[in-house]
Amino acid sequence: MLKTGDKLLSPAEVEAARKRRLEAMALQEIEGNPLDAEQIAMFEMFERERWSHEKCTEYLLARAREAAKQDQ
Repeated sequence: MLKTGDKLLSPAEVEAARKRRLEAMALQEIEGNPLDAEQIAMFEMFERERWSHEKCTEYLLARAREAAKQDQ
């Protein structure tokens, strides 16, 4: 799925992203809007695959576009 030239996150960057995700998940739960299992799995995939933040954003935008098409 990575294109030539896509940068992978370093292990330290992945760990920092993981910590931010866990903090964000806790805040979402406090707000009464916890992530579901599919959302958690997606973010864990980003970490496992070491996707750059730009690659994650591209993936999320593509999913949103596809969902919008299906809603029409």
